[in-house]
Amino acid sequence: MDPNHEILFEPVRIGPKTLRNRFYQVPHCSGFGTEKPWTQAAHRGVKAEGGWAAVSTEYAPFSPDSDEAPLIAARFWDEDDMRALRLMTDAAHEYGALAGLELYHGGAHIANNQTRVPAVAPSQLASDLEAHVVPKEMEAGDIERVQRLWAEGAVRGRDCGFDIVYVYGAHAYLPMQFLSPFYNKRTDGYGGALKDRARFWLETLEVVRDGVGADCAIASRIAVDALGPAGIHLDEALEFIHLADDLVDLWDVNVGSIAFWSKDSGTSRYFEEGYQLEWTGGIREATAKPIVGVGRLTTPDRMASIVRGGAWDLIGAARPSIADPFLPQKIAEGRTDEIRECTGSNVCIMKVDGFGHLGCIQNATAGEEHRRGWHPERFSVASNAGKGVLVVGAGPAGMECAVTLGRRGFEAVHVVEASSEIGGRMRWIRRLPTLGDWGRIVDHRRVMLSKLRNVEVVTGRRLSAEGVRDYGAQIVIVATGSHWSGEGVQSSTHEPIDGASASLPYVLVPEQVMGGKRPAGPRVVVYDAEGYFVGPGIAELIAKEGFAVDLVTSLDVVSPISDLTLEGPMLRQHLHGAGVTMHRGVTILAIEPGRVSGEDEFGEPWATDTDGVVLVTQQVSDDALYRELVADRSALEAAGIEAVYRIGDCVAPRMISEAIFDGHRIAREIDGPDPAVALAFDRERHVPDIDPVPTR
Repeated sequence: MDPNHEILFEPVRIGPKTLRNRFYQVPHCSGFGTEKPWTQAAHRGVKAEGGWAAVSTEYAPFSPDSDEAPLIAARFWDEDDMRALRLMTDAAHEYGALAGLELYHGGAHIANNQTRVPAVAPSQLASDLEAHVVPKEMEAGDIERVQRLWAEGAVRGRDCGFDIVYVYGAHAYLPMQFLSPFYNKRTDGYGGALKDRARFWLETLEVVRDGVGADCAIASRIAVDALGPAGIHLDEALEFIHLADDLVDLWDVNVGSIAFWSKDSGTSRYFEEGYQLEWTGGIREATAKPIVGVGRLTTPDRMASIVRGGAWDLIGAARPSIADPFLPQKIAEGRTDEIRECTGSNVCIMKVDGFGHLGCIQNATAGEEHRRGWHPERFSVASNAGKGVLVVGAGPAGMECAVTLGRRGFEAVHVVEASSEIGGRMRWIRRLPTLGDWGRIVDHRRVMLSKLRNVEVVTGRRLSAEGVRDYGAQIVIVATGSHWSGEGVQSSTHEPIDGASASLPYVLVPEQVMGGKRPAGPRVVVYDAEGYFVGPGIAELIAKEGFAVDLVTSLDVVSPISDLTLEGPMLRQHLHGAGVTMHRGVTILAIEPGRVSGEDEFGEPWATDTDGVVLVTQQVSDDALYRELVADRSALEAAGIEAVYRIGDCVAPRMISEAIFDGHRIAREIDGPDPAVALAFDRERHVPDIDPVPTR
């Protein structure tokens, strides 16, 4: 271990419990909750194994009037839920970690779709998060009932093995709604001056502490600045912490609110590592109790300096712990170059909120620990490891596949890349404005490839079908990627745009722009029919070069996928600030010199003058090599090639996270019955009080 990092491995006392080091996995959503108890246990358990001193659940509603359906939470109503989460506490304790339970009530932000009871809140004010939710103003009986249920939930938590129980107020949930004058308009003893607005939170802490006694540490999570109207600001946070300090063993501090969650889980596009310290770094003046903060920290030197400076006692993480569950162990063993650093792309959030199951752009095993039996650091030796493997292409899928094959013990894995550098499309994506941290995808795999003695990387060599057959490998994996359609084929028409061809001087595709091609004149239209980062990135890039840029999208909003990664509003504001003019709901149907034309969302004609157009419509698989190889089975047999597979965009263009997953999956299943087809995974259709189905 680097001596500078030794401070990170000092034990920390929080009330009656002791953390073995300063690495703390703060509560974060996963889509697992109590619905997928074995997945929940395996995901948190692998972090405990990787060295995190504490692992916490996602939000755990303890009351039917805090019903998150259809979102999945760590529901904690009764003994059935206790049995489900007992699997998680056992997994944490097996590896010496403490287990944290984030007990929570959403107050005004809860639609209660499943339980069909009214939301409750300090005042009858419509939710600023959920449309058409107007809560009941809590009466004295409601306040007593919620506080009692909170304490009962804490006791259940203690009884099923949790070491830390939360009274969770951050993200503008119920305790913060009482504390904030934005939500609290009461005139009784629970409203008015801050000490009265604090009463609900203080009383809840008291009943929870009375319930669990000295058996659990009490944590409270508070957004010390809402960075908007829905909460409190720093001076009030300091005052509240003074009031509550004797009741709390651990302060978990962050910023933002649920309506401004983008400012808490800040994307790397607009927030630097450690950015929350601007607000949370001053909490020490209000408390001597341990403090845990977050800020997408992955650099151990920065972590050590924060602790040494006294701002925080614990390094909190959600996203970095997903990207690399073994981050603490790698620091302890001096393997910091192997840390799988979080990119801050927020794909994990998109996976949870959009698709209901956590995933990660960097870590293909995240969320797959139980259902597929994948471990981020352990790999079984493949039964066919004696075969030679050729991976054609070193983009995201090819790099991940080669690393995984190498770690599965193949005697010889060769990666052959046509370009002079590895990385595929990531070579130019990382050069788009605000996307530099996405380059960590390449950087990590470059390090791992260099450390695997059984993997050889060859760059600057383009293989033909004959070259593949002559290479001498028994297994061939084609990872040749994709390219942007130069004819403008798009989802809304499934036809080329009239007059479009990337061979024309005034028609460009992203690869050409990033290679230096520009139109002759100052006016450029970037046409985005994809809806993620490439169109906006190209638009900002050339706007900064002085071009007058119109970003035109056929979609209802510019970059709708960015809304799922908490970037949408900031991205559109950012583009506006960069001078990019945006047009939504416009389908371009024709391109001619000096002009593009089409129709708007109402079917009315639309046109604009321009000197050039960049087509970001759809990608097309570069699968010619694969098709030529599999078309001649006799030639493959004569060459000693037993199998040919394709992965990533060569199969179908998709998000980077899915290309990486595809490369990882085929390497994990390369010795299965048919690696081209994914094996079935466990869907947890079991009863929580029986033994779980063993993982593979």
